[in-house]
Amino acid sequence: MDKQNSKYRWIVFTAVLFTYFLVVSQRTAPGLITDQLMKDFNVSASTIGLLTSIQFLAYASLQIPIGILSDRYGPNLFLIAGALLNGLGTLIYSFAPNEFVLLVSRSLVGMGDATIWVNLVLILSQWFRVKEFVGLLGLAGMAGSLGFLLATFPFSAWIAHSGWRTPFFTVGVLLVLCGILLYVVLVKQPNKRFKEDNLVTVQTEQKREKTLAMLKRIFSDRQAWATFFCHFGLVGTYVGFIGSWAVPYGMQMYGMTRSEVSQLMMIGLVGAIVGASLTTWIANRLESIKRPYLVVHLVVFVSWAVFLLFSGKPPYFMLIILFFIIGYGNGASALTFAAVRQSFTMREVGVVSGFANTGGFISAILLPSIYGKVLDHFQPVSSGIGYFYGFIIPVLFSILGLMGGFLLREQRRESSKASGLSV
Repeated sequence: MDKQNSKYRWIVFTAVLFTYFLVVSQRTAPGLITDQLMKDFNVSASTIGLLTSIQFLAYASLQIPIGILSDRYGPNLFLIAGALLNGLGTLIYSFAPNEFVLLVSRSLVGMGDATIWVNLVLILSQWFRVKEFVGLLGLAGMAGSLGFLLATFPFSAWIAHSGWRTPFFTVGVLLVLCGILLYVVLVKQPNKRFKEDNLVTVQTEQKREKTLAMLKRIFSDRQAWATFFCHFGLVGTYVGFIGSWAVPYGMQMYGMTRSEVSQLMMIGLVGAIVGASLTTWIANRLESIKRPYLVVHLVVFVSWAVFLLFSGKPPYFMLIILFFIIGYGNGASALTFAAVRQSFTMREVGVVSGFANTGGFISAILLPSIYGKVLDHFQPVSSGIGYFYGFIIPVLFSILGLMGGFLLREQRRESSKASGLSV
Protein backbone atom coordinates (compact mmCIF):
# COMPACT_ATOMS: atom_id res chain seq x y z
CA MET A 1 0.00 0.00 0.00
CA ASP A 2 1.16 3.53 -0.83
CA LYS A 3 2.08 5.55 2.29
CA GLN A 4 0.49 8.74 0.96
CA ASN A 5 -2.88 7.04 0.46
CA SER A 6 -2.96 4.96 3.64
CA LYS A 7 -5.03 5.72 6.72
CA TYR A 8 -1.96 4.86 8.79
CA ARG A 9 -0.39 8.19 7.84
CA TRP A 10 -2.76 9.92 10.27
CA ILE A 11 -1.39 7.82 13.13
CA VAL A 12 2.09 8.99 12.11
CA PHE A 13 0.87 12.58 11.95
CA THR A 14 -0.70 12.40 15.43
CA ALA A 15 2.33 10.76 17.09
CA VAL A 16 4.80 13.20 15.54
CA LEU A 17 2.72 16.27 16.38
CA PHE A 18 2.16 15.21 20.00
CA THR A 19 5.92 14.79 20.44
CA TYR A 20 6.52 18.19 18.83
CA PHE A 21 3.92 19.71 21.17
CA LEU A 22 5.80 18.48 24.26
CA VAL A 23 9.23 19.36 22.89
CA VAL A 24 8.22 22.94 22.11
CA SER A 25 6.84 23.41 25.61
CA GLN A 26 10.36 22.90 26.95
CA ARG A 27 11.85 25.66 24.83
CA THR A 28 10.30 28.41 26.91
CA ALA A 29 9.15 26.71 30.14
CA PRO A 30 12.45 27.59 31.91
CA GLY A 31 11.58 31.25 31.33
CA LEU A 32 8.82 30.84 33.94
CA ILE A 33 11.37 30.23 36.68
CA THR A 34 14.06 32.77 35.71
CA ASP A 35 13.79 34.66 39.00
CA GLN A 36 13.71 31.42 41.01
CA LEU A 37 16.86 30.12 39.33
CA MET A 38 18.64 33.42 40.01
CA LYS A 39 17.66 33.12 43.67
CA ASP A 40 18.18 29.35 44.15
CA PHE A 41 21.55 29.21 42.38
CA ASN A 42 22.67 32.79 43.07
CA VAL A 43 23.40 33.57 39.40
CA SER A 44 23.34 36.83 37.43
CA ALA A 45 21.11 37.90 34.54
CA SER A 46 24.02 37.21 32.16
CA THR A 47 24.20 33.60 33.38
CA ILE A 48 20.48 33.16 32.83
CA GLY A 49 20.93 34.56 29.33
CA LEU A 50 23.72 32.03 28.74
CA LEU A 51 21.49 29.24 30.05
CA THR A 52 18.86 30.08 27.45
CA SER A 53 21.38 30.75 24.70
CA ILE A 54 23.29 27.47 25.13
CA GLN A 55 20.11 25.51 24.45
CA PHE A 56 19.51 27.42 21.24
CA LEU A 57 23.21 27.28 20.34
CA ALA A 58 23.08 23.48 20.43
CA TYR A 59 19.88 23.64 18.39
CA ALA A 60 21.20 26.05 15.75
CA SER A 61 24.62 24.42 15.33
CA LEU A 62 23.03 21.06 14.52
CA GLN A 63 20.36 22.20 12.07
CA ILE A 64 22.38 21.86 8.87
CA PRO A 65 24.15 18.60 9.87
CA ILE A 66 20.81 17.09 10.89
CA GLY A 67 19.28 18.25 7.62
CA ILE A 68 22.06 16.60 5.62
CA LEU A 69 21.94 13.34 7.58
CA SER A 70 18.15 13.19 7.49
CA ASP A 71 18.11 13.76 3.72
CA ARG A 72 20.63 10.95 3.34
CA TYR A 73 19.42 8.36 5.82
CA GLY A 74 15.81 9.27 6.49
CA PRO A 75 14.17 11.23 9.30
CA ASN A 76 12.75 8.50 11.52
CA LEU A 77 15.68 7.48 13.71
CA PHE A 78 16.80 11.09 14.15
CA LEU A 79 13.34 12.10 15.36
CA ILE A 80 13.29 9.19 17.82
CA ALA A 81 16.76 10.04 19.12
CA GLY A 82 15.75 13.69 19.47
CA ALA A 83 12.73 12.86 21.61
CA LEU A 84 14.85 10.66 23.88
CA LEU A 85 17.60 13.29 24.23
CA ASN A 86 15.04 15.96 24.99
CA GLY A 87 13.45 13.78 27.64
CA LEU A 88 16.80 12.90 29.21
CA GLY A 89 17.88 16.56 29.29
CA THR A 90 14.60 17.61 30.90
CA LEU A 91 14.92 14.89 33.55
CA ILE A 92 18.47 15.99 34.42
CA TYR A 93 17.27 19.61 34.57
CA SER A 94 14.67 18.63 37.18
CA PHE A 95 17.42 17.20 39.44
CA ALA A 96 20.10 19.86 38.78
CA PRO A 97 22.08 20.76 41.94
CA ASN A 98 24.03 23.67 40.39
CA GLU A 99 24.27 25.92 37.34
CA PHE A 100 26.79 23.63 35.57
CA VAL A 101 24.30 20.76 35.51
CA LEU A 102 21.61 23.19 34.36
CA LEU A 103 23.84 24.16 31.41
CA VAL A 104 24.55 20.51 30.53
CA SER A 105 20.87 19.57 30.71
CA ARG A 106 19.78 22.48 28.51
CA SER A 107 22.49 21.52 26.01
CA LEU A 108 20.99 18.02 25.79
CA VAL A 109 17.51 19.52 25.36
CA GLY A 110 18.83 21.73 22.57
CA MET A 111 20.49 18.77 20.83
CA GLY A 112 17.27 16.78 20.99
CA ASP A 113 15.16 19.71 19.89
CA ALA A 114 17.47 20.23 16.91
CA THR A 115 16.20 17.03 15.30
CA ILE A 116 12.48 17.66 15.66
CA TRP A 117 11.26 20.27 13.19
CA VAL A 118 13.49 19.37 10.22
CA ASN A 119 12.49 15.73 10.48
CA LEU A 120 8.85 16.62 11.05
CA VAL A 121 8.91 18.50 7.74
CA LEU A 122 10.55 15.53 6.01
CA ILE A 123 8.13 13.01 7.50
CA LEU A 124 5.12 15.05 6.41
CA SER A 125 6.67 15.32 2.94
CA GLN A 126 7.03 11.53 2.76
CA TRP A 127 3.63 10.56 4.16
CA PHE A 128 1.42 13.24 2.60
CA ARG A 129 0.78 14.54 -0.90
CA VAL A 130 1.97 18.01 -1.92
CA LYS A 131 -1.55 19.42 -1.95
CA GLU A 132 -1.99 18.32 1.70
CA PHE A 133 1.42 19.52 2.88
CA VAL A 134 0.93 23.27 3.38
CA GLY A 135 -2.29 22.85 5.36
CA LEU A 136 -0.71 20.21 7.58
CA LEU A 137 2.29 22.46 8.07
CA GLY A 138 -0.10 25.04 9.46
CA LEU A 139 -1.50 22.43 11.86
CA ALA A 140 2.05 21.55 12.91
CA GLY A 141 2.66 25.22 13.61
CA MET A 142 -0.49 25.25 15.72
CA ALA A 143 0.77 22.21 17.65
CA GLY A 144 3.98 24.09 18.38
CA SER A 145 2.01 27.12 19.54
CA LEU A 146 -0.07 24.91 21.83
CA GLY A 147 3.22 23.61 23.23
CA PHE A 148 4.24 27.19 24.00
CA LEU A 149 0.77 27.67 25.46
CA LEU A 150 1.32 24.74 27.83
CA ALA A 151 4.43 26.54 29.06
CA THR A 152 2.44 29.59 30.18
CA PHE A 153 -0.43 29.61 32.65
CA PRO A 154 -0.91 25.80 32.96
CA PHE A 155 2.79 25.18 33.61
CA SER A 156 3.02 28.27 35.81
CA ALA A 157 0.09 27.07 37.94
CA TRP A 158 1.70 23.64 38.20
CA ILE A 159 4.98 25.21 39.31
CA ALA A 160 3.16 27.35 41.90
CA HIS A 161 1.48 24.22 43.28
CA SER A 162 4.33 21.68 43.17
CA GLY A 163 7.55 23.67 42.86
CA TRP A 164 9.52 23.78 39.61
CA ARG A 165 11.25 20.39 39.73
CA THR A 166 8.19 18.09 39.63
CA PRO A 167 6.70 19.54 36.39
CA PHE A 168 10.02 19.26 34.54
CA PHE A 169 10.52 15.69 35.78
CA THR A 170 7.04 14.66 34.61
CA VAL A 171 7.47 16.16 31.14
CA GLY A 172 10.89 14.49 30.87
CA VAL A 173 9.30 11.08 31.51
CA LEU A 174 6.59 11.78 28.92
CA LEU A 175 9.19 12.71 26.31
CA VAL A 176 11.11 9.47 26.87
CA LEU A 177 7.83 7.57 26.42
CA CYS A 178 7.23 9.55 23.21
CA GLY A 179 10.59 8.36 21.89
CA ILE A 180 9.48 4.76 22.44
CA LEU A 181 6.11 5.47 20.81
CA LEU A 182 7.79 7.00 17.76
CA TYR A 183 9.94 3.89 17.31
CA VAL A 184 6.80 1.75 17.13
CA VAL A 185 4.90 4.16 14.86
CA LEU A 186 7.71 5.21 12.50
CA VAL A 187 9.92 2.11 12.32
CA LYS A 188 8.39 -1.10 13.63
CA GLN A 189 4.90 -0.89 12.12
CA PRO A 190 5.89 0.66 8.75
CA ASN A 191 8.52 -2.08 8.25
CA LYS A 192 5.66 -4.57 8.37
CA ARG A 193 3.16 -2.55 6.31
CA PHE A 194 5.21 -0.75 3.64
CA LYS A 195 8.15 -3.00 2.65
CA GLU A 196 8.13 -1.92 -1.01
CA ASP A 197 8.32 1.77 -0.12
CA ASN A 198 11.36 1.09 2.05
CA LEU A 199 13.14 -0.64 -0.83
CA VAL A 200 12.46 2.29 -3.14
CA THR A 201 13.88 4.71 -0.56
CA VAL A 202 17.12 2.73 -0.28
CA GLN A 203 17.52 2.57 -4.06
CA THR A 204 17.03 6.31 -4.56
CA GLU A 205 19.67 7.15 -1.94
CA GLN A 206 22.39 6.08 -4.40
CA LYS A 207 21.49 8.83 -6.87
CA ARG A 208 21.96 11.76 -4.53
CA GLU A 209 24.25 14.70 -5.20
CA LYS A 210 27.54 14.97 -3.31
CA THR A 211 27.11 16.81 -0.02
CA LEU A 212 29.71 19.55 -0.54
CA ALA A 213 28.42 20.37 -4.01
CA MET A 214 24.86 20.59 -2.70
CA LEU A 215 25.87 22.81 0.23
CA LYS A 216 27.83 25.14 -2.03
CA ARG A 217 24.85 25.50 -4.36
CA ILE A 218 22.34 26.02 -1.54
CA PHE A 219 24.48 28.53 0.36
CA SER A 220 24.72 30.65 -2.78
CA ASP A 221 20.98 30.50 -3.41
CA ARG A 222 19.04 33.70 -2.76
CA GLN A 223 15.87 31.81 -1.83
CA ALA A 224 17.68 29.83 0.87
CA TRP A 225 19.05 33.03 2.42
CA ALA A 226 15.62 34.65 2.19
CA THR A 227 14.12 31.85 4.30
CA PHE A 228 17.06 32.13 6.73
CA PHE A 229 16.45 35.83 7.36
CA CYS A 230 12.66 35.44 7.50
CA HIS A 231 13.04 32.97 10.33
CA PHE A 232 15.74 35.09 12.00
CA GLY A 233 13.39 38.04 12.26
CA LEU A 234 10.20 36.29 13.39
CA VAL A 235 11.07 33.21 15.40
CA GLY A 236 14.24 34.22 17.21
CA THR A 237 12.88 37.51 18.53
CA TYR A 238 9.73 35.87 19.87
CA VAL A 239 11.28 32.69 21.29
CA GLY A 240 14.35 34.51 22.62
CA PHE A 241 12.29 37.06 24.55
CA ILE A 242 9.47 34.79 25.75
CA GLY A 243 11.93 32.07 26.76
CA SER A 244 14.08 34.30 28.93
CA TRP A 245 12.94 37.82 29.84
CA ALA A 246 9.16 38.08 29.37
CA VAL A 247 8.37 36.94 32.93
CA PRO A 248 10.89 39.24 34.69
CA TYR A 249 9.80 42.09 32.38
CA GLY A 250 6.15 41.76 33.33
CA MET A 251 6.89 41.34 37.03
CA GLN A 252 9.36 44.24 37.29
CA MET A 253 7.84 46.74 34.87
CA TYR A 254 4.13 46.15 35.52
CA GLY A 255 4.14 44.60 39.00
CA MET A 256 2.45 41.43 37.76
CA THR A 257 2.60 38.05 39.45
CA ARG A 258 4.17 35.11 37.62
CA SER A 259 0.69 33.76 36.94
CA GLU A 260 -0.47 37.08 35.45
CA VAL A 261 2.55 37.27 33.15
CA SER A 262 1.97 33.70 32.01
CA GLN A 263 -1.60 34.67 31.10
CA LEU A 264 -0.21 37.58 29.07
CA MET A 265 2.11 35.16 27.30
CA MET A 266 -0.92 33.02 26.52
CA ILE A 267 -2.32 35.91 24.49
CA GLY A 268 0.80 35.82 22.34
CA LEU A 269 0.38 32.09 21.90
CA VAL A 270 -3.24 32.51 20.85
CA GLY A 271 -1.83 34.89 18.26
CA ALA A 272 0.62 32.20 17.16
CA ILE A 273 -2.16 29.64 16.80
CA VAL A 274 -4.18 32.08 14.69
CA GLY A 275 -1.10 33.05 12.69
CA ALA A 276 -0.18 29.48 11.78
CA SER A 277 -3.62 28.63 10.39
CA LEU A 278 -4.85 31.97 9.05
CA THR A 279 -1.67 32.98 7.25
CA THR A 280 -1.30 29.65 5.44
CA TRP A 281 -4.97 29.91 4.44
CA ILE A 282 -4.42 33.45 3.12
CA ALA A 283 -1.33 32.29 1.22
CA ASN A 284 -3.39 29.57 -0.43
CA ARG A 285 -6.16 31.99 -1.33
CA LEU A 286 -3.76 34.54 -2.79
CA GLU A 287 -1.62 31.82 -4.42
CA SER A 288 1.38 33.65 -2.99
CA ILE A 289 3.69 33.25 -0.05
CA LYS A 290 5.67 36.47 -0.45
CA ARG A 291 2.86 39.02 -0.23
CA PRO A 292 1.23 37.90 3.05
CA TYR A 293 4.64 37.12 4.54
CA LEU A 294 5.92 40.64 3.81
CA VAL A 295 2.90 42.13 5.57
CA VAL A 296 3.53 39.92 8.62
CA HIS A 297 7.18 40.98 8.82
CA LEU A 298 6.32 44.66 8.52
CA VAL A 299 3.66 44.50 11.26
CA VAL A 300 5.97 42.60 13.62
CA PHE A 301 8.77 45.15 13.07
CA VAL A 302 6.37 48.00 13.92
CA SER A 303 5.20 46.12 17.03
CA TRP A 304 8.71 45.78 18.44
CA ALA A 305 9.38 49.46 17.60
CA VAL A 306 6.36 50.48 19.70
CA PHE A 307 8.19 49.27 22.82
CA LEU A 308 10.90 51.84 22.10
CA LEU A 309 8.34 54.54 21.36
CA PHE A 310 6.91 54.11 24.88
CA SER A 311 10.35 53.89 26.59
CA GLY A 312 10.00 50.15 27.14
CA LYS A 313 6.64 50.35 28.93
CA PRO A 314 3.60 50.77 26.66
CA PRO A 315 0.13 51.00 28.24
CA TYR A 316 -1.14 47.64 29.41
CA PHE A 317 -3.97 47.41 26.85
CA MET A 318 -1.40 48.06 24.11
CA LEU A 319 0.94 45.46 25.61
CA ILE A 320 -1.79 42.85 25.15
CA ILE A 321 -2.15 43.79 21.47
CA LEU A 322 1.62 43.75 20.93
CA PHE A 323 2.00 40.30 22.46
CA PHE A 324 -0.79 39.01 20.20
CA ILE A 325 0.78 40.47 17.05
CA ILE A 326 4.30 39.26 17.83
CA GLY A 327 2.87 35.82 18.59
CA TYR A 328 0.95 35.92 15.31
CA GLY A 329 4.23 36.51 13.49
CA ASN A 330 5.79 33.48 15.16
CA GLY A 331 2.89 31.31 14.03
CA ALA A 332 3.02 32.72 10.51
CA SER A 333 6.67 31.60 10.26
CA ALA A 334 5.33 28.24 9.02
CA LEU A 335 5.37 29.97 5.62
CA THR A 336 9.16 29.76 5.72
CA PHE A 337 8.93 25.99 5.25
CA ALA A 338 6.12 26.24 2.74
CA ALA A 339 8.57 28.35 0.70
CA VAL A 340 11.29 25.73 1.18
CA ARG A 341 9.00 22.87 0.15
CA GLN A 342 7.84 24.67 -2.98
CA SER A 343 11.27 26.00 -4.05
CA PHE A 344 13.55 23.00 -3.57
CA THR A 345 13.55 19.33 -4.55
CA MET A 346 12.69 16.64 -2.01
CA ARG A 347 16.36 15.65 -1.64
CA GLU A 348 17.15 19.24 -0.59
CA VAL A 349 14.19 19.96 1.70
CA GLY A 350 15.91 18.65 4.84
CA VAL A 351 19.11 20.65 4.54
CA VAL A 352 17.39 23.87 3.41
CA SER A 353 14.82 23.52 6.20
CA GLY A 354 17.71 23.11 8.62
CA PHE A 355 19.43 26.19 7.18
CA ALA A 356 16.27 28.28 7.48
CA ASN A 357 15.64 27.03 11.01
CA THR A 358 19.23 27.93 11.93
CA GLY A 359 18.38 31.56 11.23
CA GLY A 360 15.58 31.58 13.77
CA PHE A 361 17.63 30.02 16.50
CA ILE A 362 20.80 32.02 15.92
CA SER A 363 18.53 34.95 16.65
CA ALA A 364 17.17 33.13 19.72
CA ILE A 365 20.75 32.51 20.89
CA LEU A 366 21.84 36.11 20.53
CA LEU A 367 18.81 37.90 21.94
CA PRO A 368 18.67 36.47 25.51
CA SER A 369 22.41 36.80 26.03
CA ILE A 370 22.68 40.37 24.71
CA TYR A 371 19.51 41.34 26.54
CA GLY A 372 20.94 39.95 29.79
CA LYS A 373 24.15 41.96 29.37
CA VAL A 374 22.13 45.11 28.75
CA LEU A 375 20.10 44.50 31.93
CA ASP A 376 23.28 43.86 33.95
CA HIS A 377 24.74 47.12 32.64
CA PHE A 378 21.72 49.28 33.50
CA GLN A 379 21.11 48.65 37.20
CA PRO A 380 18.77 48.65 38.99
CA VAL A 381 16.64 46.67 36.54
CA SER A 382 13.44 47.98 38.15
CA SER A 383 14.20 51.44 36.71
CA GLY A 384 13.21 50.17 33.28
CA ILE A 385 16.15 51.75 31.42
CA GLY A 386 17.70 48.35 30.77
CA TYR A 387 14.50 47.00 29.25
CA PHE A 388 14.18 50.07 27.03
CA TYR A 389 17.65 49.60 25.54
CA GLY A 390 17.10 45.85 25.43
CA PHE A 391 14.18 46.29 23.02
CA ILE A 392 16.55 47.75 20.44
CA ILE A 393 17.72 44.16 19.83
CA PRO A 394 14.41 42.67 18.58
CA VAL A 395 13.80 45.83 16.52
CA LEU A 396 17.10 45.35 14.67
CA PHE A 397 16.52 41.61 14.30
CA SER A 398 13.04 42.15 12.86
CA ILE A 399 14.53 44.48 10.22
CA LEU A 400 16.60 41.51 9.00
CA GLY A 401 13.40 39.46 8.87
CA LEU A 402 11.74 42.14 6.76
CA MET A 403 14.73 42.05 4.43
CA GLY A 404 14.26 38.29 4.07
CA GLY A 405 10.64 38.87 3.09
CA PHE A 406 11.75 41.22 0.31
CA LEU A 407 14.34 38.67 -0.89
CA LEU A 408 11.77 35.88 -1.32
CA ARG A 409 11.14 35.13 -4.98
CA GLU A 410 7.72 34.51 -6.45
CA GLN A 411 8.01 31.38 -8.61
CA ARG A 412 5.35 29.33 -10.30
CA ARG A 413 6.14 25.65 -10.69
CA GLU A 414 4.08 22.59 -11.38
CA SER A 415 4.35 21.48 -7.76
CA SER A 416 3.16 24.86 -6.55
CA LYS A 417 0.17 24.78 -8.87
CA ALA A 418 -0.77 21.41 -7.46
CA SER A 419 -0.96 22.89 -3.98
CA GLY A 420 -2.47 26.19 -4.99
CA LEU A 421 0.61 28.19 -4.00
CA SER A 422 3.27 30.23 -5.68
CA VAL A 423 6.59 31.01 -4.03
